Order: sequence, then structure tokens, then C-alpha cells
Amino acid sequence: MQNKILKKLFNTTVTMFIILTILTINKTSNTNTLRTNLEIENITNISTDNIYLLNDDNLLVKTNIFLDKNKKIENIIKYLTISNNKTPSGLKAYLPKNIKLINYFIGNNTLTVNLSKEFMNTNNLDLQVTGLVYSLLELNDIDNIKIQVEGKQLDNYNKLLNRNLGINNKYLFNNRYDISKVTVYYIDKIGNKEYYVPVTKYVNDTRNKVEIIVDELKLSDNNLISYLNDNVKLLNYREEANVLFLNFNNYLLDQNKKIYNEILNTIAYSIFDNYDVNVVCFEINSKRVDLITKDK
Repeated sequence: MQNKILKKLFNTTVTMFIILTILTINKTSNTNTLRTNLEIENITNISTDNIYLLNDDNLLVKTNIFLDKNKKIENIIKYLTISNNKTPSGLKAYLPKNIKLINYFIGNNTLTVNLSKEFMNTNNLDLQVTGLVYSLLELNDIDNIKIQVEGKQLDNYNKLLNRNLGINNKYLFNNRYDISKVTVYYIDKIGNKEYYVPVTKYVNDTRNKVEIIVDELKLSDNNLISYLNDNVKLLNYREEANVLFLNFNNYLLDQNKKIYNEILNTIAYSIFDNYDVNVVCFEINSKRVDLITKDK
């Protein structure tokens, strides 16, 4: 246990050193984070948190909401319930009406939620479980979820549930060999707002996941959008102390020599879902241009 703590402290220290070095070497670099509304968090008891709601195509969409810091778990359950009237326009909840959170407890980075029998009143239990698990995994220091119904383990599911479930799963392989599972984030335009939509793809591809992510983001996915130019090339990449460095060619820039935040965010979200890193550093022809840190 002591060795694990020391290793974590060492990795954190090295990561911070690398970030400071990056910013010192290239003072024109931007430092972005996937979090928002930090000013509100500092002055009230309300925090901004991510949950997953449904769009019109029945895909789980990542959206940002305000939650009471002292009742996050209770509020997430309420927000995901169909009777909730605070759902953003164009999105919908999916937990059955009248569902109740009986109790919950946290231990060893695992959150156990005990729900009332109404949880089973659904025609799509897989979607319901996935949306709930992914929403609760957005909480800090939670790596696994256990779901109980009236105190009993949920049948036909692993005892510990996490991102290994996949989300909005698409099975694109044509044989059972060399299958990779990669989660890629796209954008869905709903009204005048843009939301990030993760799609877990099962493909016959033995390349490193970062290469698959970049190539998949060059293509749209049905009604989902990616702004990544087809001419963009990932020249090379490397991982150092919880930082993933991605070196691209000039086509990452638009005609005005700028980079869309949406491009950086779809890449960063995808990286954070597939790699155990805390920072993504973007380079163009080996020159560092931007930095995005994980939001939890």
C-alpha cells in the first residue's frame, strides 16, 4: 500500500514538472481543461458535473449540469429519471419513474448504489445500466460501480461495472481475431448547442489506439460530427509520466492558423477514455501549441 502511494506521488510530481517545463519552453501555448464554470464552484455550494442523457437517436450524450456538492449521487439519480423536468432541450432522461435511491456507500474507489425495484421497469436495461454507470463514474475518485436492486446484485452483469462496458457500442469487426475496443468522441448538434457523444467501436485493428482514434475522427459517424480534416496526420506520439504528446502535421490548423477547440476536445476526451493519462499535449511539427488536462 505504501509503495502504491509513493508511486502515485512520484507520478504526480513528474507530471507537474513536465507541464511546467512545457509552459516554460513555449509561453504562447494555451492550457485548457475540459471543466467549465469553475468560478461558480468557488463561490457557491453548486458544482458543475457531467452526466449522460439520451438524444433523439437514443445515443448517450455527455452533458454538463449543476449539482449540489453535498448530494451529488442523489441528484444524479433524480436527473436521470424520466420525471425530471430540468432536462436540456433535445435531450431526455431514461431511468423509470418513481425510482428511489434506497442507500449507497463508497469504499476502495467503488460506489455501490442500492435502487428500488422500479429500476427494472425498462425495455432497455443495457442502455439504462450504461448511462447510470458512466454518469456515476464522472464523480471524483470513483473507478467502479456496483448496482443493487432492493439489496440484491443485478443479474447478468459483472459485480464491478466500469468503462469496460463500452458506451453506444458499435460492432464493426468481421472476424473474431485482433479485435480492438476504442471509444471515440464525436459532436452532436442539438439546436444551437453542441454535445460530446462517445461511441465505443469494436474493430479488427491491431494498431495503437491513438492511431485508430485519429483515423476514426476523420470520418463522420451517421448524424455525429467530427471537425478533423481528412489531411491531418499524426506524425508521432509518446507518453511520459501521465502526459501523452501528440505531434501532428500543419493540417490540424484551419485557414486562419488556429485550431478548433472542438477538435482538441474530441481528441482529448477520446484519449482520456482509452489511456491512463492526465494531460494531452498537442504539437504541430514538433512545436508545442496546446495542452489539455483531464477534468477529474
